[in-house]
Amino acid sequence: MDKPMIQYVVEEAVASGITEIIIVIAHGKDALEHHFDTSFELELFLKQKGETGLLEEVQRISRLCGFCYIRQEEQLGLGHAVLIAKELIGDEPFAVLLPDDIIVSEVPALRQLLNVYQRYKSSVIAVERVARENIKSYGIIEPLEIGERVCQVIGAVEKPEPEDAPSNLAIVGRYILTPDIFRMLEAIPPGKGGEVQLSESLGVLSRHQPVYACEFEGVRYDAGTPLGLIKASVALALARPDMGAELKGYLKTIDLS
Repeated sequence: MDKPMIQYVVEEAVASGITEIIIVIAHGKDALEHHFDTSFELELFLKQKGETGLLEEVQRISRLCGFCYIRQEEQLGLGHAVLIAKELIGDEPFAVLLPDDIIVSEVPALRQLLNVYQRYKSSVIAVERVARENIKSYGIIEPLEIGERVCQVIGAVEKPEPEDAPSNLAIVGRYILTPDIFRMLEAIPPGKGGEVQLSESLGVLSRHQPVYACEFEGVRYDAGTPLGLIKASVALALARPDMGAELKGYLKTIDLS
């Protein structure tokens, strides 16, 4: 594909009404910063080559929204990544999107969460029902159903064994969080490997104020695994008008015997 997965996530955020994005990057990931930055040399080259379509796409990417970058010196968990952005976020609600989770939906997944947030004015997380054998790979919530596809989070457990899990509702990579989460992240002791887990902090937060879960409508692809990345790439390519029909025709020619 000619578009990195993180761009799909950024475009989802922009389509949901987000105008400022903070990207937490690790060492060796500087290409992400360059991807969304203005490149005068590249634009001039494309203009001279007469590549009008590519030029417009490059310019569109750099104008999607405002970007800010912060480096995570050590990869100490999602909670730690959120915490180091505290000073940039300030004292206001914010969204968290994980680029490993690609969600294809008619209404952007983040927009679905924002609709719930606007109703309850409290933290909202995305959840998805997972098979029993996959429960131990996720943070799992204890739910109290309060409406269609919406429940209140009574508690959350990080990667429990299936027999110990309070449900099969797994937390996936979309969150709307109030700034109160920072106090929980700062107070909770690091877990295995020194990691600060966001799901555990959400469980603590749920004991102090309501936290809600939205079972979003759409198809999620786990692009953090090789097979999931292939599935996401194929699904996204099939949806593109410039290559979908040709790819579909090619897939029909593959001998699966």
